[in-house]
This record gives sequence, C-alpha cells and structure tokens, in this order.
Amino acid sequence: MLLELFIRNFAIIDELRLQIKPGFNVLTGETGAGKSIILDAVMLVLGGRADTNMVRAGTETAYVEATFSLSPELQTAVLPLLEAEGLEEEAGEEVLLARELRMNGRNICRINGRAVSLSLLREIAAPLIDIHGQGEHLSLLKPRSHLPLLDSFARLEKEREGVAKEVSGLQQVQKEMAALRQNERQRVQRINMLTFQIQEISAANLQIGETDDLRDERTRLSNTEHLTRHAAEALALLSGVDDETPAAIDLLGQTERAMIQLARVDPAQEPQLEQLQGLAFQVSELAAHLQRYLDSLEFNPERLDFVEERLELIHTLKRKYQAADEAELLTMREQAEKELDTITHSEERIAALEKEEEKRLRQIGQLAAALSEQRQAAAQTLAVAVEAELAHLSMSGARFQVDFQTEPAANGAFVGNERLAYDQSGIDKVEFLLSTNPGEPLKPMAKVASGGETARLMLGLKTALAQVDATPTLIFDEIDQGIGGRVGDVVGQKLWGLTAVGQHQVIVVTHLPQLAGYGDAHFHVSKQVKDGRTITAVEDLDRNGRITELAAMLGTQGVHARGGAESILAQANHAKHRQTS
Repeated sequence: MLLELFIRNFAIIDELRLQIKPGFNVLTGETGAGKSIILDAVMLVLGGRADTNMVRAGTETAYVEATFSLSPELQTAVLPLLEAEGLEEEAGEEVLLARELRMNGRNICRINGRAVSLSLLREIAAPLIDIHGQGEHLSLLKPRSHLPLLDSFARLEKEREGVAKEVSGLQQVQKEMAALRQNERQRVQRINMLTFQIQEISAANLQIGETDDLRDERTRLSNTEHLTRHAAEALALLSGVDDETPAAIDLLGQTERAMIQLARVDPAQEPQLEQLQGLAFQVSELAAHLQRYLDSLEFNPERLDFVEERLELIHTLKRKYQAADEAELLTMREQAEKELDTITHSEERIAALEKEEEKRLRQIGQLAAALSEQRQAAAQTLAVAVEAELAHLSMSGARFQVDFQTEPAANGAFVGNERLAYDQSGIDKVEFLLSTNPGEPLKPMAKVASGGETARLMLGLKTALAQVDATPTLIFDEIDQGIGGRVGDVVGQKLWGLTAVGQHQVIVVTHLPQLAGYGDAHFHVSKQVKDGRTITAVEDLDRNGRITELAAMLGTQGVHARGGAESILAQANHAKHRQTS
C-alpha cells in the first residue's frame, strides 16, 4: 500500500508531501491544477520515462519519493529480489522508492536510500501498484499476467502446481540424459581420465590420518641421536649408572623402608606410605618404558627416505586433486568409481531414461489437458462476470473473451494425438480479448481503447477479479471521460467496492462529484501563485471542505449546491453501508 508521496521541483510542484490513506482516495480540482502532474511523478518513481522538461524551471534537480508498506505476501515476492542485490539489511515491512532527475539528463534510482539500476526499480515496483488510464504500469494489459489471474480466479493453483512438479521431474531426467549423451570422443576421454584417477589414488594405498603419523615418525628418525641421549640420561637418573650415582628408584626404596617403620609406630601415616608405594611403582614403570623406548631407537636412513618419499607422494596427490586430506582423496576415488560405472553403463541408463521421459511427457499431457479444460470452463464464467461489470459501467456493448492457444512441438507433451509445447504452467497460452462496440472484432486489450475507456475496462476486470488480484494499490486516471453523473455513481460504487471486497487501496483522479462522493479520503488539488511563481498545492478535505468542493464540482452555487453535495455524500454512505451489510 502507498503510504506517502513526496515530490520536489517537479513541473509546477515546488514541494509536496502527500499522506495517502487506506481505502478509497479521490483527487479533484480544476483542469490544469496539477492532478495529472502528481500521477506523472508517481509514474517516474515507478521507473517510467524520464524527461528533463519535468524538472521545475529555475532548478537543477527534480526528486520523487514513494513509501510503500509490504504485506506478508508482498514481502515474499519483493524481499528475495532485494536480497539478490545485497539490499536485505534495508528490507522490512516497508520499502522506499526514489528517483532523482537532473537537468543534465542523468537520473538516479534508489531503494531504501541505496542507488540501484532502473531495471531493479521497475522490478520492485511492478507488484506494488497499477496505474489505469495511461497504459503504463498496467499489469492487466500484459498477456503474461492473464494466465495466473485466470488460475487464481478458478482456484486452480493446486492443479497448476501439480503440472509444475511433473515438469521439474522431467527436466531432471532430461538433464541426466544430456549429460550421458556427450559425443563419443568426450565420453572416451572422460573414461580414461576417471580410470587414471582411480588407479593413481588406489596405488597410493592411503590410510586416513597417515600424514600425521608419518610426520611424527620423520621427526623421530631425524632426531635419533638427540632422543637417545636424553632418554638415556633420564633412564640413568631413574635406575642408576654406577655404584657412585644414587638412582631415583633406590632412593624411593630407602624412603619406603623408612615409611614402613614410621607407619608401624604411627598408623596415621599409612595413607602416605601407600602414596609413596604407588609413586615407586610408577617410577619403575617409567624406567621400563624408557628402556623399551631406547631399545626401539636406531638410526635408519632407509626408513627415513621411505617416510620422506611417502609424505611427498601424499602431498603431490592432495595438491593435484585439490584435496584437504587422505579422507577427501578416498572420497574422490569413490565418486570417480561411481561416475565411471554410470558412463560405462550409459547406454542402458539412456534407454531407461528415455522410457521415463516418455512416461512423464504423457503424464504432463494428461495433467495439462485436464487443467486446460478447467481453465476454459472458468474462462466462460469470467467472461460473463466481466461483461456484467462493463454493462454497469455504461459499456453494455462490450464483449470479453479469454483466448486459448496451444503450439505444436516435436518434443512436446502427449495430448491426445498431438504433441504440444508445455512449460511449468501447462500447455495453454492465454490472452484476454475485448471488443468495446457491437460488431467490432475481439482484440488484445492493449489495442482496444485508451484513456477513460481503458480505465473503465480495467475497472470492470479488477472488480471481477477483485478477490484474486494481489496488486495492493490501484490508480485510475481519466476514468470519468464520456460518462455522466448516473454512471459516475455506479463507477464510484465499483471503485469503493475494490477497497471493501478486494482489500485494495484505490486512488482516483476525477471531475465527477457523484464518483468523488464515495471517497474515504478527499484531496483537493489547486494552483497558487507564490513569490510570482505558480505552484501546485494539495489539501486534505474535512467533511465541510468536501461539501464545498462537491458543490463547486456540480457547477452551481448557493444553498442548493451545498444541498446537492450533501445529498451525494448521503447517497454514497448509504450505498457503502448497503454493500458491507
């Protein structure tokens, strides 16, 4: 929903900050006051065409900023786009779009204060707002939006997802087949490479954790003399070298004998005696370990050479295959063995995949054909609903139809005796067609009408699709062209109904008081002269201000004019109450 619009130095607008309300907003005022300029500013900030003539005379830069609130559904659509551009930190429940236009022709687009490309600005703005009347930013004029709208209208999302799931499965099958159907030369080269990789890693006879063990052994072999000297010194101090040097074990034995005598006299010392005996045992074990260690130490140049060569081999393999350790090398060998087995049995696998492909193409054709039948039935219902809405809008001769097209394809889905092109949505290419006058052929909507007639066509469609159209903010310009007060009242009801039934925010520029009477918020746009310059001003009208404005729009003066304005408001309020009760 559009929360706020800020405009500076744009055409005759000096500076304007407009707080847009939820529900139905109407903008009224004399011709040339600046209503269309406000909409031009909105178009600019949504990514529309930029023209330096829009920059206010005497200034260098025009600036437009629009703040939107994001519903949970819109967050799901918009936030991934922002995250893909590194804008996730600025993302949240609101998004601020801005555009700066300079006299030198340069223009800068911003989202939440960060400069972005024009294409990203347009992509983010697309689901936020539709502007009806000028043709731009009008999603319903784009055929690609018609099929999702029809499916939503018919509540066919589940069936469409079923087709999409089957298509995704088929794409995986086709991807595997494409990989297997490499030309024979590439296949032989791959087999040779995988065979060599398996043989090379297998020949190394790797053990997980081997590198660490080899490094420890290399350290011992390289320092045999140093290790022998210190181990012998430690053993000598524990066990003794000669009769002149007391040994730690002997000293502990003497100490033990003294403690035995001490404990006999003072039993309280027995725990200390036990502690000493345990220590003596540990020292004896340590001496035995040192003796075994000394016996194992020998300088072995051949073994050292082997360890060095082994470490170099493992290092070479890890560098060659970009592996972190032996475990990763062994995993690579397993993967290569699996791939080699797949390639060597590729003919059998391709044959199985071809059968799977045909099975899935028949399943897709079956599901897509059933979905197409349901769509065509829903299209008839939609056509009746749209034509009824258009008749209420003084377009009783208008006809609406959903055009279905399919395209033959040699590798398409099997539908009856045909093979048809398909995608995630099925086999249908759908476009909404309209004829505004009896006897005129049906044509694509974008080619049928312009201005107020197009706006009324869109209003009819929006009303029929109100429950399923997810665009939160709708702007209608020139919708009252060629209609009178009676139809204006009907149009007002329809527009207000979009806010009540479809939960849309609606903004309308109008000259019809009967239509304006349905507004939940009413803004009066006027031209003023300030310091010798013409500027546009916007006033948010209270009830008394609305009566005055509606009376002026009726073209009469005095008590009768105000009475007529009050009657319009009363009638609108009565219609609103009737529609919601």
